[in-house]
Order: sequence, then structure tokens, then C-alpha cells
Amino acid sequence: MSLASWFRWNEPPSRISQRNPTEMVVETLMMELSWQIKQAEKQQRERENEYRKIKTGVDYGWLVSYPKHNYDISPGERLQLEDMCTKIHPSYCGPVIVRFRQVVAEYEPEAQEVSRLFRSVLQEAAEKIKEEEEAKKLARQWNTKNRTSLSLATFKSRSRISPFISDIKTISEDVERGTQPTRRVWSMPEFRNTK
Repeated sequence: MSLASWFRWNEPPSRISQRNPTEMVVETLMMELSWQIKQAEKQQRERENEYRKIKTGVDYGWLVSYPKHNYDISPGERLQLEDMCTKIHPSYCGPVIVRFRQVVAEYEPEAQEVSRLFRSVLQEAAEKIKEEEEAKKLARQWNTKNRTSLSLATFKSRSRISPFISDIKTISEDVERGTQPTRRVWSMPEFRNTK
């Protein structure tokens, strides 16, 4: 028995993406939310320290030790946000994160407001996804209608039928020769016998 069999060096690396893509999107977006909450808390502490420093004129910030994470989302709100994240397609995960970071940078929210901003970004993305799906559906419907109408048009244009020109003599043809042709309405084509 070789020593290499005891260790797992020879085994091929396991695939990282064993999970469902939706689960990965949810996990990625929720990690981004928790990171932004931590950053908002850090900025809030820095603003408070600056305010105290200006107010007292003395910096005691080096004496203060802060807990790592103060604010946390309630379980109900977390479930709602995770449910909203499941509606985001994996291809939209990156743009949602970019948009969320832009909104956070623009508003500089406190820790309690970050989850509301996240919710608004998710709603905006879900609406955009829905609009794009409807547009694709309409485009598909339009393309199928155009294909059928084009195929009929090409079929009609290939077969040229002249109902008024024939070698067989009929009674109605004799009657029509003796009368003047009536004028047709403009929307209807006018057929003339050219013999």
C-alpha cells in the first residue's frame, strides 16, 4: 500500500460549483449585504469619533474598543431578502452588486438603512428582468408571426394566377365584353383583361 493513497494528493480537484446557481446567487448577494452593513457601521463609528474629537478637542479613540458587529438583520427580513435574491438570474448578480455599491456610496447610509437600500436595488433589478423577459416574449411572438407571413408572401408571389385570361370561352366573358368595366374602390386592385 502506497503512502500517496493515504493522502488525497492524487485525486482530481472537486468541482467548486456543486450547488444550484440560485443558491450561489443568494449567498453572494447576502454576503455583499452583510459586508456593506459592516462598512456602514465602521463609517458610522468614524463619524462619531470625529464628532467627539471636534467637540472635546481630545482624541481618545485609541482607548476605545468596538465590538466587531453591532447591527444584524431580523430573521424575517433576512428571509424576505433571500426570497427576493432567488428571483435574480445569475447573469444579473454582478450588475446588482455594482448597482448596490453605487447606491451605498451615493447615500452613505447608516447600518439600519443598508437593508432598505438593498431591497430597493433588488426590486429594481427584478422589474428590469421582468421587462426584458416580456420584451423577449414579444420579440419571439413577432418573429413567429413574421415568418409565417413572409412564407405566405413568398408562396403567393411565386404563383401568379390570372383569372381573367384563359383559352376557354364562357358566357360571362362574352357578357363582360359588351359592357364597360366598372371602376373599383381605391383599396381594391383593378384587373383588366389584356388580350
